[in-house]
Amino acid sequence: MTLVQMQLRPASSGPLHTMVAEVMDASGPQVCDDMSVEVALSVMTAARTHRLVVCDQDGQCTGLVTRAELAAVRASSAYTDRVQLRNLLVDHRLFTSPVTTLAEAEQAMRTRQLDALPVVDGQGCAVGVFALSS
Repeated sequence: MTLVQMQLRPASSGPLHTMVAEVMDASGPQVCDDMSVEVALSVMTAARTHRLVVCDQDGQCTGLVTRAELAAVRASSAYTDRVQLRNLLVDHRLFTSPVTTLAEAEQAMRTRQLDALPVVDGQGCAVGVFALSS
């Protein structure tokens, strides 16, 4: 029989009670949804990031795009240099709140097979990005 040593921790420190706001990354570069794919890829390269938070003209978060998504769009035979980020966000209007628990956010992301979600405040403005660690 193998003994397992257990360590008690406060109930509030687990993923059931930890809020997204406590572990989210700063939102990083935010770009407008009328930006082209080429310019967005350039912004990612300059910022040394693999994702961008996309906002509309009013500053409202409309989604998140990744370098892999943009590269796939650019490699498509239907690609033109006029493709804007807003054309890519049809299924990406998924967000989380800073007060969502880690367990809830992780479950939602795994169900939808997402690696990251924008975190938005009550006015719809991006305040961070929550990403799964693995």
